[in-house]
Amino acid sequence: MILFTISYLAGVLTIISPCILPVLPFVFSRAGQPFSRSALPMLLGKVVTFAGVATLAAVGGNWAVEANAIGRYAAIALLAAFGATLLSPRIAAVLTRPAVALGDRLSRRAAGQKGNVGASFLLGVATGLLWAPCAGPILGLVLTGAALHGANVQTTLLLTAYAAGAATSLAMAVLAGGRVFAAMKRSLGVGDRLRQGAGVAVLAGVIAIALGLDTGLLARLSYARTTGLEQALLDRLHGDAVEAADKTASNRVAQAADDARRTYRSGLPVEGTFPSLDGAVEWLNSEPLTAEQLRGKVVLVDFWTYSCINCIRTIPYVRAWAEKYRDRGLVVIGVHAPEFAFEKRIDNVKRAVRDFRIGYPVAIDNDFAIWRAFGNSYWPAHYFIDAEGRIRHHHFGEGDYEQSERVIQKLLAEAAGGRAADGGLVRPDATGAAAAPDIANLQSGEDYVGYMRAGNFVSPEGVAADEPRDYTVGKPRLNQWGLAGNWTVRAEQATLNRSGGAITYRFSARDLHLVLGPGEDGKKVRFQVKVDGVAPGPDHGSDIDSAGQGAVTETRLYQLVRQSGEVRERTFEIRFLDPGVEAFVFTFG
Repeated sequence: MILFTISYLAGVLTIISPCILPVLPFVFSRAGQPFSRSALPMLLGKVVTFAGVATLAAVGGNWAVEANAIGRYAAIALLAAFGATLLSPRIAAVLTRPAVALGDRLSRRAAGQKGNVGASFLLGVATGLLWAPCAGPILGLVLTGAALHGANVQTTLLLTAYAAGAATSLAMAVLAGGRVFAAMKRSLGVGDRLRQGAGVAVLAGVIAIALGLDTGLLARLSYARTTGLEQALLDRLHGDAVEAADKTASNRVAQAADDARRTYRSGLPVEGTFPSLDGAVEWLNSEPLTAEQLRGKVVLVDFWTYSCINCIRTIPYVRAWAEKYRDRGLVVIGVHAPEFAFEKRIDNVKRAVRDFRIGYPVAIDNDFAIWRAFGNSYWPAHYFIDAEGRIRHHHFGEGDYEQSERVIQKLLAEAAGGRAADGGLVRPDATGAAAAPDIANLQSGEDYVGYMRAGNFVSPEGVAADEPRDYTVGKPRLNQWGLAGNWTVRAEQATLNRSGGAITYRFSARDLHLVLGPGEDGKKVRFQVKVDGVAPGPDHGSDIDSAGQGAVTETRLYQLVRQSGEVRERTFEIRFLDPGVEAFVFTFG
């Protein structure tokens, strides 16, 4: 309800914007006629037209999801165009000329039929098209929302609320008459500055997205010890959203009393209801499960993806909880939502489930249906659900394992009608890449190799997207990297075309990991790792030997360096003895 209210109020405020000017002559042309037969049908036509455009935008946003990288660039271009329309009315006029021309033709057709309801409605359709400059930023938000959550009725209703707000302010202007029109003219100078400021902000955001700052910077921050602050902010946002949702007038009092009793008993408020588990393309280790089937069980839903280092470090705890509390009524469900295209291959996920010794049910959520049902945005993400099908706690990211296990104990005790007993906490023996990160000495963050999200790339040749090119490493400083040899850099990964190519990274962390794959032909790719120009010796990772030798046999995360002594700044090099390898992302720990 809050979102609809905000959309409505945003529409009301468009009356002070200069982009409302194309609409005003047609609105005030109905000022001297009966409101119900002239202005009202016209405003309804305007709302209907705008809602139709919103629906098309949402469908376009859903297509952008399927288009993946193409959709990202199209969205960047679209947002840039919207920012330009806000910055300059002249640019807005050029970009919206087709819609304005069509609206003008419709308005001329309706001009001679002033007493006719149908003509007034047609004039409203015209104003809806003429209003395109005002609609630009909002349509950009619709495309973004559709890309994240899929096209749905809600996006159309939000745009309808926005248009209804604008129609309300225009209706008041018509009823109030010429004095309001004059005041609006006086306000346009301020509105013009606000519009230009919004245009600058939109274009700045587009530049940040195009440069990969939206992912690279935030990903790097996730490695710092900010989890407590992040969790507090997320809790506040999540709580505000839940407080405003899912309670009707008929059950609000009873629901509030029941929630208060539960919070008093366990200290865990009710955050929402168990969303649907429908939409998985396949289930592993189980038949498909539903929220209804799981009533009476305490459920932990874990969103993960198998090459994500944060997920890998969390899995030992989730697996231990599933084993320890299974007989007491806990059901753990892993929802595998892919980040990279190779993680959509079901055989790859099956192999990862086997390698990680996961015995609990795993839903393969390749279409992000369950992800959207939960409104999730994070890997890993844990949702704790009580025996009555209510979300009682959540945690995003790795860490805080003791608190999470205490939540499980409380919900199990609540389901059994008793108090939570102190049964001790799990202490999994996590080794290799699954071991906890050395946060105190961590100065390097995540870096993607594919051009869609790449950062800190220093090869002097620059990236030739989707084309073979000979690269040289250059001179990387801390947290910079480069390629050597003949590579083709694609949106998600770089592919080595000839043997002998290498990747160099200057880093400072205990652990260095790299997600690698053997390429389309699946042939083994041998490689040699050096640290500061020599074999790593005792500083080798779990996927190579002390001489630095290893092989890429499947697409997954490889641990290549684990510093055994003092953690300091080092230069990492991996040289491939065979062609075809694919490199995706560096992570550190």
